[in-house]
Amino acid sequence: MRWNTLLVVIAAVAAGLVAVLPVAEARAGAAAEAPGHGVAAYTGLSAPQRAGLLSIASDTWKFYGADVDPATNLPMDNLTFAGGSPAPTSYGRYTSAANIGVYLWAVVAARDLGLISTPQAVARVRATLTEVAQLKRFDGFLHQWYDTTTGDVIRNPGDVNCSTETTPTFDNCYFVSNVDNGWYASGLIVVRQALPQLRSLASSLIAPMDFSIFYDNRPETHCNVNPAVAGNQPTGQMYGGYYVGLPPDQGDNAAHYYHNGAFYSDPRISAYIGMGLHQMPGNVWWRSWRVLPPPAPFSDCLTSDPDFSWQGQWPMGGYWQTWTDPQSGEKFTVWEGHYTYPGTNLTFIPTYSGGMFEGLMPNEVVPETSWGAQSFGLADARTAQVQIKYATQQLGYPVWGMSPSSTPDDTGNYGGYGVEGLAFPYYGAGATAAHPNQGLSQCHGCATEDVVTPHASFLALDVAPQQAYANISALRRLFPGVYGPDGFFDAVDPTTGAVGHRYLVLDQSMIMAALDNALNNRALQRDFAADPVSWAARTYLSLEQLSLGGPHG
Repeated sequence: MRWNTLLVVIAAVAAGLVAVLPVAEARAGAAAEAPGHGVAAYTGLSAPQRAGLLSIASDTWKFYGADVDPATNLPMDNLTFAGGSPAPTSYGRYTSAANIGVYLWAVVAARDLGLISTPQAVARVRATLTEVAQLKRFDGFLHQWYDTTTGDVIRNPGDVNCSTETTPTFDNCYFVSNVDNGWYASGLIVVRQALPQLRSLASSLIAPMDFSIFYDNRPETHCNVNPAVAGNQPTGQMYGGYYVGLPPDQGDNAAHYYHNGAFYSDPRISAYIGMGLHQMPGNVWWRSWRVLPPPAPFSDCLTSDPDFSWQGQWPMGGYWQTWTDPQSGEKFTVWEGHYTYPGTNLTFIPTYSGGMFEGLMPNEVVPETSWGAQSFGLADARTAQVQIKYATQQLGYPVWGMSPSSTPDDTGNYGGYGVEGLAFPYYGAGATAAHPNQGLSQCHGCATEDVVTPHASFLALDVAPQQAYANISALRRLFPGVYGPDGFFDAVDPTTGAVGHRYLVLDQSMIMAALDNALNNRALQRDFAADPVSWAARTYLSLEQLSLGGPHG
């Protein structure tokens, strides 16, 4: 997947804030009274800071007025305002399951923040979901790309209409993305809790979705992989997707599938939901990898398990621990490993390529910081700390926040950006304690470290509110061109100040969700927590303890 001094009139914004407080307080109060939700209250921002963030939310919401295609009520992938134009200069008239899911977050957030009324939110969401119900789907799952003007499935943006491909093949006409549909489902879950008027419609769209199609249910071993399965595969993990008409259990189709083995990445949203719907077993939680592991501690695994010494940090700290699954009672031996920021005791769980949204995006809906204080909620906090430390101290940037985003220009391109620790030693495969790899991401060289995206700061509001707010303020003060008519543009080069004058619905919606959680006591997290599907996330997040130590490392 892809991927400010605040000059506001405080008095005027504060007046708007007062106007929305009854809605926010009613929702937060109702959630707090419901038994067993366990979502911690959000604190950490002053009244002037909250007012400043509400002003940003108001500007950000304007984006959706132009972004939703009037022909279908589907959100477009992006809008470009080349040269900082006051109006869009080009439109990305295509969308995905993820775009639709996070757009639903944004509408709910806008209602919570008082930017639109509940009837307006209901009308917007109903129009979109009514269209979605007519789109070509596979067992309820959305395909990879749709043309927002026609609603037709397309192979890639600007590519052929998939009606021209009549035979299943391994391309995007037949690909159903695991993670994208996880975000889509999360939007439906938020809607059916936040907007009860649409509960039946949202539930009818969730009903046919069976996340077990993304689960590799072939026989497992106590090793990291199963050598008896063709390709020595890590069974028990999730596949990255599913090819309609070409299931992995037929012929040699499995050779075209890949696994989402790194669990601390955005596909974990699908594990939360698939397990919560009782469509995936607890195995997926334990068989997926926190850090790419050494060979399992059994003699028969030494020759079969993969050699991950090529990864960004090797050797690493950690230990093997046996966990008992709370559903099946089966025991799993898990590598509870971690990376350590060179020269410090700051321990963390790396994302694959060092991007912020890989780590923190699930926390926008799943209350990881509340339920996983010793597991992935703690990992979220450490991700922000690593991003801040590396960008400001090692690279010397005045701002931080690296995550896949637009390029810092008007080409309309997209780039992979992340904190990989490229400034630290890397020896590649076979690194040893004498010559260790000391990177900060699992992959070395998969991303660059030269672009900052504002959405990363907003994602950090939940785990580092003061540092995130200060960075948001610095972005706007130091790079005034990064703030446009619809809030923050998507990318800035922190050394040259060059700006990518694009808005992505994915990134704008992450900003809207983060602001709703920060200003309305974790409202979207509470929506997810109120849904029956949330039992799995709460159970497993609260059970596991990662090898990260206490809150400060």
